[in-house]
Amino acid sequence: MPELDLRADVVDLTRQLVDIESVSHHEADLADAVERELAALGHLEVTRRGNTVVARTQLGRAERVVLAGHLDTVPVNDNLPSRLEGDVLHGLGTCDMKGGDAVILRLAATLPEPNRDLTFILYEAEEVASVHNGLRLLTESDPDLVRADFAILMEPSNAGVEAGCQGTLRVEVRTRGERAHSARAWRGVNAIHGAAEVLNRLAGYEPRRPVIDGLTYHEGLNAVRIAGGVAGNVVPDECVVEVNFRFAPDRAEAEAEAYVREFFEGFEVTLTDSAPGALPGLDRPAAKEFVEAVGGEVAPKFGWTDVARFSVLGVPAVNFGPGDPLYAHKADEHVKVEEIRSCERALRAWLGGQ
Repeated sequence: MPELDLRADVVDLTRQLVDIESVSHHEADLADAVERELAALGHLEVTRRGNTVVARTQLGRAERVVLAGHLDTVPVNDNLPSRLEGDVLHGLGTCDMKGGDAVILRLAATLPEPNRDLTFILYEAEEVASVHNGLRLLTESDPDLVRADFAILMEPSNAGVEAGCQGTLRVEVRTRGERAHSARAWRGVNAIHGAAEVLNRLAGYEPRRPVIDGLTYHEGLNAVRIAGGVAGNVVPDECVVEVNFRFAPDRAEAEAEAYVREFFEGFEVTLTDSAPGALPGLDRPAAKEFVEAVGGEVAPKFGWTDVARFSVLGVPAVNFGPGDPLYAHKADEHVKVEEIRSCERALRAWLGGQ
């Protein structure tokens, strides 16, 4: 059975985690090792759901904080086992996000009496469809295990704080026409031509830039795909423009959908996908103290992450983890060793450790 030493140097522990292959839907070996080591510690209450492992302190502290990371990776791309070259650790999952997982696990093992109660969540299936996501499933089956005053998702963020996240939704904007032979085009109505107004509205879109907790978010409304046409000699009777709306976290999903429908008034609009954003919650005491402790500037998260799942439960959350997200999922995935160490130092100091 794969073994982990949770008290090892955090970089060595990262290598141990990376070298246990855990492609999505195949996390069992790693989840087994994580559960076994956490259960042996004694000061943690350990719960497992599928290949998601939760460990909690029960010290009666005034606040509870979640530290969370996913165990799975994208498929192997000739980038295992790990290798250390100077101050850079290479290998699948080093950046996304076993460096962050190593920090979580080492703190769980070596910080038995933190100044806040802690919940450590190592979950499955983040890199695949949301229906399989272990954190989503946990919020549905055991919401009490996820509730806290503050949450830190250790997704790669260059060891800086990225607060909250944008929401996202996708719609299909459909134009209708009437088929005809292209040699007698006047006998039909060209649906692709009808989509010109859809594209014109998008080209003239002015993004909203709300300021939330001192952070400026930047919304975006973009065509991401267009489909239409029947044959090379047929006037098409349908055209579909797929549009993605990235909305600031002060909008609810229903409000975002209503905005998009109003924007495309006069067209047939079908919602195909939607996920809420997450408010940064930097006004909460735990969040304020955390930002002060890490000593860096806070940036808004442009994009969607699992911090939104905490927001649904009313838990403010930030992204804070080692690694440059631009290298996630790449064959040359890697992480700077110092970023792993700096994340551990910052969290340990904030949580009352030495």
